[in-house]
Amino acid sequence: MPWGDYRPKAFAGEVVPFQVTAFREGHDLIGVQLRLTSPSGDVSLHRLEALHDGFDRWETRVALLEEGMWRFRFESFGDEFATWEHAADLKIAAGVDAPVMRELGALLFVRAAAEKSRPKAQRDRLIAAAATLRDVETDDDGALAVVRDPALAAFFRERPVMSLTTIGDDLELLVERERAGVGAWYEFFPRSEGARRLKDGTVKSGTFRTAIRRLPAVAAMGFDVLYLPPIHPIGRINRKGRNNTLDPGPADPGSPWAIGAAEGGHDAVHPDLGTLADFRAFVRAARGEGIEVALDFALQAAPDHPWVAEHPEWFTTLPDGSIAYAENPPKKYQDIYPINFDNDPAGIYAEALRVVRHWIAQGVRIFRVDNPHTKPLQFWEWLIATVNSEDPDVVFLAEAFTRPAPLQSLASAGFQQSYTYFAWRNTKVELEEFLTDLAHTTDDFVRPNLFVNTPDILTEYLQFGGRPAYRIRAAIAATAAPTYGVYAGYELYENVARPGSEENIDNEKYEYKVRDWSGAEAHGDSLAPYLTRLNEIRRTHPALGQLRNLSVHWSDDDAILVYAKHLPAALSPTGRSDTVIVVVNTDPHSVRQTMVHLDTRVWGVAPGDPYDVEDLVTGARWTWSDHNFVLLDAFTEPVHILHVKEPR
Repeated sequence: MPWGDYRPKAFAGEVVPFQVTAFREGHDLIGVQLRLTSPSGDVSLHRLEALHDGFDRWETRVALLEEGMWRFRFESFGDEFATWEHAADLKIAAGVDAPVMRELGALLFVRAAAEKSRPKAQRDRLIAAAATLRDVETDDDGALAVVRDPALAAFFRERPVMSLTTIGDDLELLVERERAGVGAWYEFFPRSEGARRLKDGTVKSGTFRTAIRRLPAVAAMGFDVLYLPPIHPIGRINRKGRNNTLDPGPADPGSPWAIGAAEGGHDAVHPDLGTLADFRAFVRAARGEGIEVALDFALQAAPDHPWVAEHPEWFTTLPDGSIAYAENPPKKYQDIYPINFDNDPAGIYAEALRVVRHWIAQGVRIFRVDNPHTKPLQFWEWLIATVNSEDPDVVFLAEAFTRPAPLQSLASAGFQQSYTYFAWRNTKVELEEFLTDLAHTTDDFVRPNLFVNTPDILTEYLQFGGRPAYRIRAAIAATAAPTYGVYAGYELYENVARPGSEENIDNEKYEYKVRDWSGAEAHGDSLAPYLTRLNEIRRTHPALGQLRNLSVHWSDDDAILVYAKHLPAALSPTGRSDTVIVVVNTDPHSVRQTMVHLDTRVWGVAPGDPYDVEDLVTGARWTWSDHNFVLLDAFTEPVHILHVKEPR
């Protein structure tokens, strides 16, 4: 794809497809190679394969392991051996110009043998082959044996004899750390973890110290990133009550996104949660469990944020002298003032950078950015580039629930990850198109984070799909992309919405949630074991840690989605090939039976050949081929996650 002013990006360990269009006039054959220079200066050459798609496209795939800026270029050349081999095979077999073709081959072999860079054993083999072609005792069958000798072909593939070499432009590709592209996210409100209900019916806030007690359970489920909504002081002016009402009670805590009060702004923590030292202790405790903490970065302010008094020019003043509050019609956020970048961009830029640096100093390396599409694109390009020049490990996730163009532009401008429209893609057809686009259209710059739910998003599919819907959505999110996320309460099947909305009733944005985690698990009323198994599967199957290797396959049922992820042995960190086939009943209200049809060539099995598969959730085993019967009961087991065993 054309990148314009933006370079493509990858994450450490990602298998990256390098593709170019190359051709020449006439019938002589060409070769194409990729010259890669790693950040540490190592240079490697990789031969591209012709895709034979009628569009002169060539491709190779390389696993990029080193973080930093890679440089690459494509080099095309006349492939003299391939040209001779093709012509000689046709002509000698047909008895046309055989002596000429034999002598041309001998001359080519002698020329190659003169290259001192070739190993002596290889040069000797080439001289012997030339002698065989010139030997009058060698008949045409003997000459064809030389033409078709795979060892000789391998010599020329490794060290081609080139002519008319064309060098492409030098290009760059940024490889970021693995967590920029791979991770299982979990979101909770620290004020709810450890919160307890008092005798008078009010709730005492949890703290960073009490929230630490929840960390082992999050780690046990296999999540490696914990996202916290804003942890700052919450405004009192226009504070929202339960369910976004305008009449809060004295004990209502308000929305964490209404940032700022007398106690401080974006660089402070809410006194109910503890101190900065307590937050640092929380980050250390999470790290001890193998979890990174991601912090919300929301550039907006409550009416009593210190910014409002100190920098009124950072906001929009209406003709009546009041400051405009945030709106997302029909939603209104009277407790939040959006930032206006027009009047003092330099001041806002500097303050935003100061805040981010402050939290980096507290141990944060991941930021989930609230509503980035409502801020100038050039601001994010500058901020992320500035931060990453100082600390390349810092990752920014864009909460870009917006139109495709702004979403993709934010990713191109530097955001390492992005929310997507996944929550609203639920049918087989919708998911086929959506997942294919993620894997093969925007994959050079958009890294999707497939959150199944958020405090603001409880889709109709989850509201009315019952418990099967929760299993279905989690399974797709966990297997279709390397990064996905779950908001706390998902494992408890919290599916009651505020009437007429796609938000949870009694939304945690406006109140504490006192959940009985252990009780739900004790009664078998929790999805936590299923989420745990999904994350175990993700960790043990490297094919699921890739984005670009997804292939959509077919079924005869309009609700049965089929896709596979394959990683060949040569590109796998384990040195073994890994293939996972996912078959999903997307209708949470039904039992479906159908035939599924697979292009088994994707994972190296010839059509019609048998191979064994194991369901990684149930442990069931079957022998499959390219056409297979499945029955998926949404109420018991709506998804097959199948591991392809080594071919027979």
